[in-house]
Amino acid sequence: MSDMPIYTATAGTFYGAGVGPGDPLLVTMKTHQLIQSADVVSYIANTDGHSQARDIARYSLAQRSTPVEEVAVPMPMSTDRILANAAYDQAAEQLRQHLQAGQSVVFLCEGDPLFFGSFSYLLQRLSDDFNCLVVPGISSVNASASALQQPLTLLQESFVVVSGRHTDEQLRSALEQHDSVVIMKAGRARPRILAMLHATGRWQDGNYLEYIGRDNQRIINDLDNLADEPGPYFSLFVILRQERPA
Repeated sequence: MSDMPIYTATAGTFYGAGVGPGDPLLVTMKTHQLIQSADVVSYIANTDGHSQARDIARYSLAQRSTPVEEVAVPMPMSTDRILANAAYDQAAEQLRQHLQAGQSVVFLCEGDPLFFGSFSYLLQRLSDDFNCLVVPGISSVNASASALQQPLTLLQESFVVVSGRHTDEQLRSALEQHDSVVIMKAGRARPRILAMLHATGRWQDGNYLEYIGRDNQRIINDLDNLADEPGPYFSLFVILRQERPA
């Protein structure tokens, strides 16, 4: 008989569960068991109803012994925070009804729930009224380092994570002040990021990655081969020094 610990979703509790960067095999056992036992499973979806998080967790959902109620949260693909906040307000009220009825709710997040995760905004809205727990997931930062087979930091090297939504000056500062830099949410900002890599002399240090851990994963180590145009949302840059401490 297996002595594997069992983690079961508790009634009236709101869980943020990380499903990792894209590879279904990187879903943790703890998140898998939550998906197996939850009354409700929720996730962000696009306007067409497709959810990246649900797609990653599809095997865990398929292995349930009983059906589960699924709550898709439609999210406009826009930088307008008014629209996003309205979507989170509506989702929080919908999930609140399930929690008040004593149901356990598991919200799936790509990567880690509290690292650029949409769960954070629902946590703000529900944590005062309900028991909330978080199960960490593997972030795209760690998955990218694994895909590159390169350490993010060695010895005294400094490391920073920024976003393509930061200003040019913030990107420049990060690239000039730190040895290792990860730039998340690179999609629309890709031309700006490439310009900053040129301007700071970090062009040769750059690696570009898309859809890490998925069937359409793409890695470009020579940025001369990367088009100077916007890319997909699930993309990032990993900038590492050419000369590193032994």
